[in-house]
Amino acid sequence: MGPIGVFGGTFDPIHYGHLRTAFELLQALELDQMRFIPCGDPPHRATPMAPAGERLAMVRAAIEGQTGFVLDERELRRGGPSYTVDTLASLREDFADASLCLVIGMDAFLGLPKWHEWREILQLAHIVVAHRPGWRAPDMGALGELLAERRTAHVRDLHETRAGAVYVYAVTQLEISSTEVRALIRAGRDPRFLMPDPVRQYILESGCYAAKEEDLQHAK
Repeated sequence: MGPIGVFGGTFDPIHYGHLRTAFELLQALELDQMRFIPCGDPPHRATPMAPAGERLAMVRAAIEGQTGFVLDERELRRGGPSYTVDTLASLREDFADASLCLVIGMDAFLGLPKWHEWREILQLAHIVVAHRPGWRAPDMGALGELLAERRTAHVRDLHETRAGAVYVYAVTQLEISSTEVRALIRAGRDPRFLMPDPVRQYILESGCYAAKEEDLQHAK
């Protein structure tokens, strides 16, 4: 089996910014698959607005039919905080000999030293930093040291070893945020063209982000 991409997030909701990044990395890194792992209980951010089952349904609708995209429910099945190191350890049990490539954005990478047991991550997987063009990598502190020791410019390194490297790749940045999408929907506007139509249809039919009656009363 070739390298496996690990793409986690709350996906609250999933949109084209997530999907384009995942697709570009699937191709550029020649991954065997990209596993979308909706976060169950995010330890570093607020509780997702949509329940787990609805976020799972939206991811399923978004990636259906795309070769190489796989939905992974392990964080939603596991109790307690969704620590990345635990998720990678679970994946390593399932894919003992495969290269695992944890995909994180620039902001997440800059906050990596605050993650639970963050140094253990590189014993379980490679880190792929998806960044916007023109970004300068840190050259000081813990991350500067990490990049000096572990950074590679060669995709083959991600294929030939199971874990331990940091690979930085510039992806097309679509300026879409889940927070802004939720606000737009709560304002009664249509999220068309920000996400695949099946996801939009699910959101509109389920009402999972619609303004609640108490919100409308508070706004008066």
